[in-house]
Amino acid sequence: MFKFLARSSSPAAECQPPQPDSGPAVGQFARRELLDSISSFLLDHDLDVTPGNLALAHAAFSGANLELGRRITARAIAGEKIDQPWLDRQLPTRAEAEDDSRAEIDALMNRLDSSISQFSAATTRAQGTTAAYGESLSETADEMASLAASGGVVANLVDITRAMIERTREIEQEMKKSSQEADGLRQSLERARRDAEIDHLTGLPNRRAFEGVLEREYREAQREIDLLSVAFCDIDHFKKVNDVHGHETGDRVIQAIGQVLARISDDRCHVARHGGEEFVVLIRGRSVDDAKAMLDDAREQLADRRFVNRATDEPIGRITFSAGVADVFASSEPRDALRAADEALYRAKAEGRNRICIAGR
Repeated sequence: MFKFLARSSSPAAECQPPQPDSGPAVGQFARRELLDSISSFLLDHDLDVTPGNLALAHAAFSGANLELGRRITARAIAGEKIDQPWLDRQLPTRAEAEDDSRAEIDALMNRLDSSISQFSAATTRAQGTTAAYGESLSETADEMASLAASGGVVANLVDITRAMIERTREIEQEMKKSSQEADGLRQSLERARRDAEIDHLTGLPNRRAFEGVLEREYREAQREIDLLSVAFCDIDHFKKVNDVHGHETGDRVIQAIGQVLARISDDRCHVARHGGEEFVVLIRGRSVDDAKAMLDDAREQLADRRFVNRATDEPIGRITFSAGVADVFASSEPRDALRAADEALYRAKAEGRNRICIAGR
């Protein structure tokens, strides 16, 4: 059994990540056990001691991320390899912690949008009221002007009314300007919201946008009893491309794959860049086998191309991607389906890359 697993004579107990002790008498012992578990885990699996790996290992063995701890334990029990690519695949799980901050930003933008709308509506109403009041004052001033010859008091009232009319017109113009500024702010906010959901390297929707699409399509497919498949696609040996040819070439490869996948997208097939060299595809109305066939066509189109480093004219060679496909409704909720597709992708990588695997097969 691996060193990082809890020590016990019971096999079931050996499969549980160590739990943190809270009592002061055992605090130092618990910390030492946690450090031993983390270091053994990294050493036993030949993993580099990087901030990212330390953070993931700490989350798994301290109990901060029980799901990750369960995944590590399950792989260890199954005798499956725990290497750097697999550990890197767990980063989206850590990224889920960002959901709360994204929700707060969304709520803030919604409140700002609502405030601007309320201000704009109030300004429009006030502008109308001011205009009506100005017209009424103007009519009264005209009536009073005809009586001005009868006495100085009336003449003074006419002057005061004229001044009020002028000030009312100024206020009306100020309100009109404020209303225009509010409209401009609302348009800027809408542009910012759209920009926040676009991956600017590929022009595809980003992870944030995809999560909204997944939630909407999931509800609609449920209601209409429709098929829904999801797939994770990952560029093969992408780190090598970056290391050998540089990040600019790596970016061009990402763009090329984004373009290939974008060709299969339509109103029932949504493609997004999930992050790094990874893309996610949501396909409505098609089975996992049909979804696999669509992705296989895209994969073969890409594999037929030969890339060249533009800066050096050095051949890069063939670029391929691997993918994992899952039936969304085979899981209890969409997030579980994403995890199933992610695991199928890892299996495609383990089986030799440049292939597509279906979850559960």
